[in-house]
Amino acid sequence: MDTLNDGILLDCLNRRYATKQFDPQRKIDPEDWATLEEALLLTPSSFGLQPWKFVVVTDAVIKKYLVAASSGQRQVADCSHLVVFTRKNLTERDVDVYLDRIAVVRGVSLVSLANLRSTIIAKLFNQFSAKHRNDWAAHQVYIALGNFLTSAALLEIDTCPLGGIDPDQYDRILGLRSQGLSTVVACAAGHGAATDAYASLRKVRFPKDKVFMEVSTHFPSPSENWRTDAMGQPRSAELRKVRT
Repeated sequence: MDTLNDGILLDCLNRRYATKQFDPQRKIDPEDWATLEEALLLTPSSFGLQPWKFVVVTDAVIKKYLVAASSGQRQVADCSHLVVFTRKNLTERDVDVYLDRIAVVRGVSLVSLANLRSTIIAKLFNQFSAKHRNDWAAHQVYIALGNFLTSAALLEIDTCPLGGIDPDQYDRILGLRSQGLSTVVACAAGHGAATDAYASLRKVRFPKDKVFMEVSTHFPSPSENWRTDAMGQPRSAELRKVRT
């Protein structure tokens, strides 16, 4: 398998920017779009549950309606493909559908997946409230967004993540609520216009020593007193910051 070298990866990520102007005449090559769809399919998720659906909008009329629900951002209308990242309003049925899929793909019995089902149900439906479950699903969706942005950059496709949208209006325009879906975020994809001045701006990022922190585990020697945590429980180790 061919590997991606460090230089190409960083070059692509440095080239990537939040595109402010798309060329409405340039569309994403169908083969490239098919690759992006496959990349989205491969997005990891907790339990592998994939609590999302990606709504792809290329229709010019629908994109025009969505501009008003996107704080007037023209990228929505001018991009080649608009991806609306939605979360599922999860039910236990969604868990069973997922387990059925595992059984088919891996050739195992549903009986062998009983413990996995119990674990998922206990976490998402017994421990979590409905709000907590919806927040959890939305967090998973952002993993997919990050994957999409990076994958597009590697294919030299421009993108702009769109957080400043009205999710309720998106749901209404796209008829999502009746399908058990809720909009989380959107992303415009296509090719930037030659007039987009943002393409040449230098990225502004904090220095590494302001962003990364390493920690190490310190085990107390026998002569040291055992310490307790905030709950009064004994601690056998401390995490010490070694670099900030």
